[in-house]
Parts: sequence; structure tokens; C-alpha cells
Amino acid sequence: MAEQTQTIQAPTTQTASPRICKLKICVSGAAETGDCAKNALENAKIIGREIARQGAVLVTGATTGAPYWSAIGAKEERGISIGLSPASTEQEHVERYGLPTENFDIIIYTGFDYSGRNLLLTRSSDAVIIVCGRIGTLNEFTIAFEDHKPIGILTGSGQIADLLSQIIETAKREHVPIIFDDDPKRLVDKLIEVACELKGERRGEAYFAGRG
Repeated sequence: MAEQTQTIQAPTTQTASPRICKLKICVSGAAETGDCAKNALENAKIIGREIARQGAVLVTGATTGAPYWSAIGAKEERGISIGLSPASTEQEHVERYGLPTENFDIIIYTGFDYSGRNLLLTRSSDAVIIVCGRIGTLNEFTIAFEDHKPIGILTGSGQIADLLSQIIETAKREHVPIIFDDDPKRLVDKLIEVACELKGERRGEAYFAGRG
């Protein structure tokens, strides 16, 4: 009887491709927008739409003004909108702080007032976009800066956003890329590119849907 031999092939080693990048992007900006640029709110809305269109999750302080308009934009694009509230309950959120509940898929009630909320807001996000803004926005910027988060700044939107280049220059501190752009769509696109690169992940097809 002929002797049979069996050939066993060693398993081939394949290099796994990077994971598809999934981001949570915080929009930080003025809750009171009287001193913002005239187009600041519409641009905040465009930012929210673009964040959702490119497959990222919007995170805001569950507040009024520019962040809220970004939430409106995200929901118009059928994206995911998460809010972190300074209040401890929905009742306190509405009655004490006077904040909205619409256009959020989830509101997390931190109970840490504004300063504690700001820390959680930026820590839970992969990147931060600044639109207009006052002292609370500056607080969120400095937290993101110290945490080495990629930051996008919508120039021409007014208030703190238009002073940050001077603040950064004066600080003389190294940081991961900070992107300045006056075009809201381009700003989101650049920031996503940088944030995915820093995570060592690749942008998936969802990020390019609808591009012409």
C-alpha cells in the first residue's frame, strides 16, 4: 500500500489594517451669542451637519447658542447628538439652568455645575471645535489644550475664537495640531483627518459619503 504524505502549510501572517476611525467631536461656543459674528450660528449649524455627515458623534454642553445650533444641524443630518449638562436632573437642567432638551439623543446629567461639566465634556471627546465663545469656551479650550486634544477654531466667528491665536502665541507651549479655518465644512474635514491620524486609525467610507 502506497504511503501517503500530508503537507501542512504554516499559517500566513497578515498585517491587520488600522481600525476605522470613529470620533466624538465636541462643539464649544457661546451660549449667549449677541456679540458673535452674524453668521456664527448658521456656521455652527453647518458644523453640526458636517460632523454627522462624516460619521462622527456630536458632543456639546447641552446648552443654548452656538453648541445648540450645532446639535440642530447634526439632527437634521440624522446624526447622533450627546449633551453633557451641568445639572444633576432634567428638572434642574430646565428650571434652574434654563437649558434645552430637544435635539439631543442622550443628555448626561453630571451634577458638577459648569466647571465640572466642562472637564467631562472635553475629556469625553476626541477633538474640540471652537465657535465664537466667552469665558466658559475659554475654559473648555484650555482643558482641551492641556489634554493635547486636536482643536479646530472657526475664525471670524467672534469673541474668544478670534483671540485664541494671540493667546496660543503668548503661551509659548507645544501642542498637537490646532487648526484655524473660516470655512466650517473645511474645518471639520481637516480636524477629522488630524484626529484619526493621531488615533492611528483610518477614515472609513462613511466619512466620504455624499462628497462631490
